[in-house]
Amino acid sequence: MKLKYEAKNAWEFERENNRLDDVMDYSKGYMQFLNVGKTERTSAREIVRMAKENGYISIDEAINNGKISPGDKIYAVNKDKAVALFIIGKNKLENGMKIIGGHIDSPRIDLKPHPLYQESNLGFFKTHYYGGIKKYQWSTIPLAIHGLVILNDGQKVDICIGEDETDPVFCITDLLPHLAQNQMQKKLADGITGEQLNLLIGSIPLEGSEKEAIEENILKILNSKYGIIEEDLLSAEIEIVPAGKARDLGLDRSMILAYGHDDRVCSYGAVKALMDTKDPEYCAVALCVDKEEVGSQGNTGMHSRFFENTVAELIELEGEHSELKVRRAMANSKVLSADVSAGYDPNYPEVYDKRNSAYMGHGLVLSKYTGSRGKGGCNDANAEFMAEVRRIFNQDNVVWQTAELGKVDQGGGGTIAYILANYGAEVIDCGIGVLNMHSPYEVVSKVDMYEMYKGYKAFFNINL
Repeated sequence: MKLKYEAKNAWEFERENNRLDDVMDYSKGYMQFLNVGKTERTSAREIVRMAKENGYISIDEAINNGKISPGDKIYAVNKDKAVALFIIGKNKLENGMKIIGGHIDSPRIDLKPHPLYQESNLGFFKTHYYGGIKKYQWSTIPLAIHGLVILNDGQKVDICIGEDETDPVFCITDLLPHLAQNQMQKKLADGITGEQLNLLIGSIPLEGSEKEAIEENILKILNSKYGIIEEDLLSAEIEIVPAGKARDLGLDRSMILAYGHDDRVCSYGAVKALMDTKDPEYCAVALCVDKEEVGSQGNTGMHSRFFENTVAELIELEGEHSELKVRRAMANSKVLSADVSAGYDPNYPEVYDKRNSAYMGHGLVLSKYTGSRGKGGCNDANAEFMAEVRRIFNQDNVVWQTAELGKVDQGGGGTIAYILANYGAEVIDCGIGVLNMHSPYEVVSKVDMYEMYKGYKAFFNINL
């Protein structure tokens, strides 16, 4: 018996087991997912596409069929921004589910309702940032515009400008260092304010227009391509994200540099693991929600009744529906809250507890609790469930580690874990370490992603 615990290097472990090709193949699929899923809407759309390709039917189709059976594969979509995938298990739903829940929204910059203006021969969009960002990181980099515009006649128009190589891109300007003496004396948080995050979008005046000619020209271009008038922008959902595709990072191509790892890396892992699961004992669920970065509020966040209502629909299709069975289904469930952790960065050792940090290349991360300071706002998983998950991972040779989110009084963060725990479910946070978290370009390890996928699949399939 080995008494002392030692963390494993996942690269060495997978090399010994001849699975490095599998690690790289898994990362290719994920990078493709990131490239098409730059927003919560496009991520949800891609998840649904993957589900249909793998034989899933919609909840509406299941309702029309009038019943469900073990092995049935069902998806439900919440307002095009969140998705729940189910494989019906051999056990009744009231006996609980195996749920892996992540989120598909990421920190970004949104347009204000009345965004368009011109100033000093330049055209801009006014913005309002979404989620926790360092505002200075978003200046001077190439940005793309994504979103949905509803025209006055009700027609829906998808916008995507800046992702194709032939597209123009956009940027937020910053001061040249020659004139930034005062700016450089400010705290980083104050170097660029929220009201300075104005997106530069054009500079040519419309021919023959005498007043606000640059605005007029921009509107003419939008109208010509999309049929948009300025009033349509008032009700639109338009998001600004970094332009460009996910890229291999490092001479050894061991990592991925991309926008949106938090938390699409975990959501993709949950979806992929579910699609590689067959005939589970308990209903297996991949849940991908919206609005986590702003508190999980609203009708597409985890605080909404979407998931609970969908479970109620499925119990109705089992027969003998009751509110009590819905409550039992939620309370008897076991959940991995699939969200990322702070990867240890040796450039900033002062904010980490080295003995309790997530190390890149050391596999999947279990976080017993998140929260801040005195565990405020966290779900604190109990010892019984954490030990159960640990045994599942060990049984399936998953490389895993444990971590906290930095030093105790340094800061902190939260996930959707506590929301599902409020139903009485057993919940633990389970994801991977990320460098540059909440920045325009985050970093993950390919082997950590692979261990996460292995761990999620084991969770769905192994019952202790």
